[in-house]
Amino acid sequence: MTATLREDELTSLRPLLAAEAAAEAVTGGIEAADLEQAVWLRMLELAFAPDDPARWLRAAVRAEVRDAARRVRRELRYTPGRDPVADRGPSVEEQVLAAEQSAAMRAAVQRLPGRCPQVVTALMSRSDPTYREISQELGISQGSIGPLRSRCLGCLRSILKSGVASPVRRGKPR
Repeated sequence: MTATLREDELTSLRPLLAAEAAAEAVTGGIEAADLEQAVWLRMLELAFAPDDPARWLRAAVRAEVRDAARRVRRELRYTPGRDPVADRGPSVEEQVLAAEQSAAMRAAVQRLPGRCPQVVTALMSRSDPTYREISQELGISQGSIGPLRSRCLGCLRSILKSGVASPVRRGKPR
């Protein structure tokens, strides 16, 4: 490596850089002018001039295109009406709260009387079974699932309400 590139060497590299940048910018997702500027900046940051500046320049252009493509893949494009934070999914706090609610719901379902735990568990199944499948699984008639479901959900509602503390009333009782 030599000390630095002379001005005439830099001038002779300008057309090569423009051609390489234009060729790579077509597929790289970056504008040719931005690519040229990034490569010139890389060259200025070098402590020593490369032995073969043309070869270094070609490699630098390709490296900048790879970096730009990597940045583009990580970027979230802004579109009005879309919240990029909401698109990332639930936060850790939301996941913990959902797990706690799910555990409380399962505990409440297990406290239901009679066949209600099996009916509600079958209704909450991720496989989304039909009434026919539930009746075959539990050994009850298909026509009795609807009324049984209503009674069980009423019981579940009262169990869940009783688990929540009643609000504190202030002032005069009515």
